[in-house]
Amino acid sequence: MSTRQFGARVQRNEDDRLIRGKGRYVDDIPLEGALHGAFARGNVAHAKITRLDVSRAAALPGVLKVYTHEDLGSLDMKMPLLIPHPCITHGRTQYPLARDEVFYVGQAIAFVVAVDRYVAEDAALLIDVEYETLPVEIDLRRAAEPGAPLVHADVPNNIAANLVQESGDVASAFAKADHITSITVHCERSTAAPMECLATAARWDEVSGELTVWDGTQAPIGLRGALASLFDLDEHAVRVIAPDVGGGFGPKIHFPYANEVLVPLAAREFGRPVKWIEDRSENFVHMTHERLQIHDIELAATRDGIVLGLRDRFLHDTGAFIPYGIAVAQVASCQIAGPYRIPNILVEFSCVYTPTVPVTPYRGCGRPQANFAIERAMDQLADELGLDRFEIRRRNFIQPEEFPYTRPNLIFADGLPVTHDSGEYEQALRALMDAIDVDAFKADQQAALEQGRYLGLGLSFYVEGTGLGPYEGGHVRVHPITGKVFVNTGLTTQGQGHATVFAQIVSDQLGVAVEDVIVVEGDTGVYDWGVGTFASRAAVVSGSAVHKAAVLARKQLIEAAANMLEANPDDIELSDGRAFVKGAGVDGVTLAEIATASNPLRYAFNKAAERATQFAPAARSDGPPLAEGAHPGIEATDYYSPPHATWAYGVHGAIVEVDPATYGIKIHRYVCVHDCGNMINPMIVEGQIAGGVAQGMGGAFYEKLEYDEDGALRNASFMDFLIPYATEIPHVEMIHQETPSPLNPLGIKGVGEAGTIPVAQVIASAIEDALRPLEIAPIRKVPLSPSLLHSYVAEAGLRK
Repeated sequence: MSTRQFGARVQRNEDDRLIRGKGRYVDDIPLEGALHGAFARGNVAHAKITRLDVSRAAALPGVLKVYTHEDLGSLDMKMPLLIPHPCITHGRTQYPLARDEVFYVGQAIAFVVAVDRYVAEDAALLIDVEYETLPVEIDLRRAAEPGAPLVHADVPNNIAANLVQESGDVASAFAKADHITSITVHCERSTAAPMECLATAARWDEVSGELTVWDGTQAPIGLRGALASLFDLDEHAVRVIAPDVGGGFGPKIHFPYANEVLVPLAAREFGRPVKWIEDRSENFVHMTHERLQIHDIELAATRDGIVLGLRDRFLHDTGAFIPYGIAVAQVASCQIAGPYRIPNILVEFSCVYTPTVPVTPYRGCGRPQANFAIERAMDQLADELGLDRFEIRRRNFIQPEEFPYTRPNLIFADGLPVTHDSGEYEQALRALMDAIDVDAFKADQQAALEQGRYLGLGLSFYVEGTGLGPYEGGHVRVHPITGKVFVNTGLTTQGQGHATVFAQIVSDQLGVAVEDVIVVEGDTGVYDWGVGTFASRAAVVSGSAVHKAAVLARKQLIEAAANMLEANPDDIELSDGRAFVKGAGVDGVTLAEIATASNPLRYAFNKAAERATQFAPAARSDGPPLAEGAHPGIEATDYYSPPHATWAYGVHGAIVEVDPATYGIKIHRYVCVHDCGNMINPMIVEGQIAGGVAQGMGGAFYEKLEYDEDGALRNASFMDFLIPYATEIPHVEMIHQETPSPLNPLGIKGVGEAGTIPVAQVIASAIEDALRPLEIAPIRKVPLSPSLLHSYVAEAGLRK
């Protein structure tokens, strides 16, 4: 038997090619005679365009055309609102190029097409734009108040959407409570900043009438549908290819950006390939942002710390438009209760327009904000009741026998009530406490304090709804010449290791080496049914589909091998790329031979093919060479559609030291206990978590997009927008816990965002615990910084 691959630490199939610099990204696609594009972007937050003169740019040698909204014809239209929802009363999306008005700094106004990027950029600088500036309000709370300057003149109070959801009887819960805890928390705006910025290239074939687009997208099939609709083309005439993508983290799931419309338009008009590659400065003001929310949260509890009810009212900054609907706010609203058995929940949010870059999901998608709110509230509740932080969580966990645990009327992003499928929450908390040795830490903390050092312990428990539908598909085919297995899905990868984990799934079913499974994704010309890569769903949904297709292919192999070896199918074993009769002691047949023999042939192009030609003994039959209803070869397609989301979870803890002179922090230990169900590849799981913690660390202590009062982004570069160095990311001690999900055949849950979700709370609670002797005010805002910590200590000193 071949060694089981599911659950093994298999080296990644894709790494050899990528490490050797043989990856191929959009900018690497060889397009002979390609033209290049550049955008002219608005430099005021909100204004009417009173004059737009492109004559100097158009006259520059090497410029083929300068597009404004007037040149777009039928494409001069508002882009789609991708996820409609009844609560969106004032949904607004933008035009590909600004029409009469700009709504944020960075909005595209014109698009230059030239012989090279240098000329295009020079021409863009020659475009003259004059504005009548309009008043703006950047502060989220003030923007939602009556009388605030309006981003859209016809949207009262800048409210795009408002949603109220209640599960249980919240009023009664608060009336019965012995104690009520109230806090306000604030999470700032940030950006994903992937290594590869946005990129699009396009080619139009006049003869075939086919538009081919190479794009660094997380949703090639969705983008194909959008382009076919916008350009009035049949879907088969649009092919979208996502080659290697240098990081996605959420913003690349949004479509269509202006470049995804303008680049194909120019390619069709000029009959030549056109390419546009976003630079880093553009990325800060063009690619969508996320994170800014303000939560006012209350917990109603008994005197012994049992939480009876929760009220959360929060504002969500959606930027100048709401192209992705309420997704970020809705996810936050559905995860606000975390892992806790809170029977009565009222959550209300408003999505507020501000004159800033639009907001769509970024790794975590509302979960970090909700986690920060509920975990900060639980810490405060513990303090107010005089209870231990670990104990108050333990008393409120959903218990194993209570799963599946449904929160009625709390509707998640899949359109279904929140239903936690499985978990061992208390076991995970105990594992963290044992790993850290809480009693020993308390002794160390006291000893350090006597030396003038400030140590703190932070913790955060999180849950993550993963594996969203509606579905994904998988296609498995055994190649008749090489015996290698080809796997296709509708997803695209941005570094998650799909080529390895999907290969592991198939390897176990077909008995082939992982390196002999070739996974092809991100090309609508190869596989054109599916949704996209986002929301920690690839392994759960696409992985389950690939598994189901592999099971079907296995059945085909066994039946064909049994016929070739004149054996009972129950006696056939697949291993090491061959089919054997159990205990027969013979070599059996290779998968290549089986696949070839399963395809009736006329011509013997190699030795294996001889067994499938019309005069070969194995081909003789009284019936037709291909039986009614059969198909040639070994090939299967299947789909998986989850009944509802599956819920991963975990708990992080950190021991942190705060320098009382510089207010820098040093993380002595960072421990993560996580449960993503059955792990396909623990090494890849660990990589996902470590990367997520790094991203979470940025959000906890570094990354904040700073808008000035006029709506200009003041830190739109890596010189000013701080990100952590590798040396500032702690070693993450990981403890694996596996509670299989009952919802899919593999028992798996998503892990892509797990590392990011709890980090801000972990750091905030650790710093608060460290500085408790200085009697600082509770920390309610992230990201933190040395200067902010200094202000906390200074204010505490003034209070004394």
